[in-house]
Amino acid sequence: MDPELLERYRQIGLRLDREGRFWLEGEPVLHAGIIAALHRMIDRLEDGRFAVRLDAERYAYLEVEDAPFQVRSVAVERGAESPLLFLTLDDESEEELRYGTLRVGPDDALYCEVKEGRFEARFSRAASRQLGELIEELEGEASGFGLRAAGRLWPIRGG
Repeated sequence: MDPELLERYRQIGLRLDREGRFWLEGEPVLHAGIIAALHRMIDRLEDGRFAVRLDAERYAYLEVEDAPFQVRSVAVERGAESPLLFLTLDDESEEELRYGTLRVGPDDALYCEVKEGRFEARFSRAASRQLGELIEELEGEASGFGLRAAGRLWPIRGG
């Protein structure tokens, strides 16, 4: 197939908004099965652009308004020393929080790295509230806030 034509076919008008909702040519994608499949197919191309990928050759570009993933919920596993935190993402995958990557964005939303650091995820409002009980104000020379989990106090980076 002609490379120019293939490039045009990949530009289908697919967008992911900051709340984790998909839009196709300005219309919301509403089918739950399609939404779940799109979340599972999110990938990043070698040039840094986002795409929904079927395989190495078949993909369509994805415009991402904010972060490509959302943290839907946080499970707190109480341990002997301190809690461990496990995230459920909007693609239904689960993973332990990468504690040192937690940061606050310009709109006060929480973000962290997911998928072995390949992507960023924005915490939903519900997930942020679940995390809230473990956040405390830093004392001393350090200012700001930290997350007490996995055996230590993790500073939460700004912006």
